[in-house]
Amino acid sequence: MAEVVLTNVNKHYGGIHHAVKDFNLTIADNEFVVLVGPSGCGKSTTLRMIAGLEEISSGTIRIGDRVVNDLPPRDRDIAMVFQNYALYQHMTVYDNLAFGLRNRKEPESKVKEEIDRAVGILGIEELLTRKPKQLSGGQQQRVALGRCIVRNPQVFLFDEPLSNLDAKLRAQMRIELKKLRERVPTTSVFVTHDQVEAMTLGDRVVIMKDGLVEQIGTPLAVYNNPETKFVGGFIGAPPMNFIDLTIKKEGDGLHAVSTGINFRIPDQHSAKLEPYENKDVNLGIRPEHIALGNGGGNACAFDAGVEVIEQLGAQMLLDIAAGGQSMIVAGIDPNFGAKVGESLHFSMPADRMHFFDPATEHVIS
Repeated sequence: MAEVVLTNVNKHYGGIHHAVKDFNLTIADNEFVVLVGPSGCGKSTTLRMIAGLEEISSGTIRIGDRVVNDLPPRDRDIAMVFQNYALYQHMTVYDNLAFGLRNRKEPESKVKEEIDRAVGILGIEELLTRKPKQLSGGQQQRVALGRCIVRNPQVFLFDEPLSNLDAKLRAQMRIELKKLRERVPTTSVFVTHDQVEAMTLGDRVVIMKDGLVEQIGTPLAVYNNPETKFVGGFIGAPPMNFIDLTIKKEGDGLHAVSTGINFRIPDQHSAKLEPYENKDVNLGIRPEHIALGNGGGNACAFDAGVEVIEQLGAQMLLDIAAGGQSMIVAGIDPNFGAKVGESLHFSMPADRMHFFDPATEHVIS
């Protein structure tokens, strides 16, 4: 196990594309960090630079006590699980697991010992004589994980390893990975575009956009306190709602105003919004924090019309429109008798509101 440190890491493709921009991150020994973001944000490129599969344009990457900028992948003491598993199709599972150890000239007794350990952890004893084409996607994924485990690397790298699996199997493999972490504690970097994987697997998540780091934090911290509008909209399912409002001074204090919406800004937000008097802001509110009714003492209420009803069984999602702006309400009782076209009364708790500057898209604080 080892600490991984990236300092001012950049990746340019010629003079045309700046794929990763001044990336800084320290990953602690035995920490599981997830890089998450939309396609093209630079997360896989960053992972491949850690692995040595991409040259860095500038900056420093350190694994343990060694700067590895100029080391080839085989000398970095890392193991990588790829999206397509990268198994040798002509070899049995046993020989796939043994391949890296035999390349290192390990004695066959050591090879068998490490394979037995990995097979015991992953529960793939019955697969050892099969070839990859005889395995399901989940079984191939376990073999790919086993090939990493037998090497005892300092760092595990995962490049969207669950993306080729169906939804049910992805959920199962997330549980398997959580169990694996307990049995094989190793510094790990996991890349995904799926925010559910990021939230459930990571000790910390790194949200990326256009080659830049938007925010780093624990899953709960980035969910509860997004620093940018992008993070608020990317993390969470359904995504955060955004309402365009204007801050106005009225008799009893600051008000948030839009067509069909007018509520007093709660005291806890008023000081930071005073500089935005007569200016526009974006209010972010998560669907699950919008409730039917007045919501109690410190909530802000508004009326909205129901446009679409999505019945999910355990809950009902309402797509509503207030002041010409669409949003989603989640977590409504599935037996509530909502009807398309009717107007309902909703509320938002003050402590769940997030205000963003429309120009910078950063949270107003």
